[in-house]
Amino acid sequence: MGVNLTDLVKFHEMEPGQLKGRTVAIDAYNAIYQFLSVIRQPDGTPLKDSRGRVTSHLAGLLNRNANLIEMGMVPVYVFDGKPSRLKMATIIERTERRARAQQEWKVAVTAGDLEVAYTKATQSTKITNEIVESSRVLLVMLGIPIVQAPSEGEAQAAYMAMKGDAWAASSQDFDSLLFGAPRLLRNLTMSGRRKMPGRNEYRDVKMEMVELPEVLIGLEMTREQLIDLCILMGTDFNEGIRGIGPKKGLKLIKEHGNLKGAIASLQKEMPEYEQVRDLFLKFEHTDDYSLELQRPEREKVMELLVKEHDFSEQRVVNALDKMFKVPEKPAKGSQLSLDMF
Repeated sequence: MGVNLTDLVKFHEMEPGQLKGRTVAIDAYNAIYQFLSVIRQPDGTPLKDSRGRVTSHLAGLLNRNANLIEMGMVPVYVFDGKPSRLKMATIIERTERRARAQQEWKVAVTAGDLEVAYTKATQSTKITNEIVESSRVLLVMLGIPIVQAPSEGEAQAAYMAMKGDAWAASSQDFDSLLFGAPRLLRNLTMSGRRKMPGRNEYRDVKMEMVELPEVLIGLEMTREQLIDLCILMGTDFNEGIRGIGPKKGLKLIKEHGNLKGAIASLQKEMPEYEQVRDLFLKFEHTDDYSLELQRPEREKVMELLVKEHDFSEQRVVNALDKMFKVPEKPAKGSQLSLDMF
């Protein structure tokens, strides 16, 4: 999902306490997808209630936000609006890939291969309208601000961070940087060991931050050139040129100054690249939002999770107790200096 700039950016490890007093704009679909992918039974089956409704995302949202609010951070969830027509090919490809993974999961379960089954189940993760709506309902009941983006949620989160209404944008994807987020948070409050998709390998996971100004200075590029580099590699909105990765793409953009020159040097064609660039630079956004954290509606949350979805009453009570004290409103545009890392 999104572009991969891992080899080109510098990561700063962060501790949860460093987010105290900060407002963070979270790509809602990205976060929900994580919960659906990770919170599963050993054979890959997601958590479900007694009526067969998936509840993995609700469990993730409850626990994650209880921890975030307890440590003094204000989470704001930004939901996607209508996708760009330029993203249709990616959406179709992902749908087909998930359908294949779903069939492979069934085969693995029948064969009793739980390791393969779990991996295929993760790859088949999809977000339904019901999952989105139940996520929004729970967040509102928890008193957590939500924002409806006109189009890409990552773009709206980046806009809020650029304005200073949010200290950072949170997503697993690097697209937030292309949309102009001054700071990108990855692995928000996640720590420990994570199994690598499709491989019997594990790696340590730490919360980390990437700063856009630092990236641009380090690469000696403008944001426009960084966007051109990613378009050359391929984004969710266009197919890149085969064989062009981060390092080769960086060399080409530096040699020729921009995407047009790089494409010409390769004697290739890339239709609509200007529209893709404009999508990152002139994206739709809204100022119609409030970032005030409210007290949870305890009775409504208990009704939804315990009575409707069979959650443990004590588990929900414990989470709500963490959230009941609303932290002070963070200062706009507050910053952390790099010497804190």
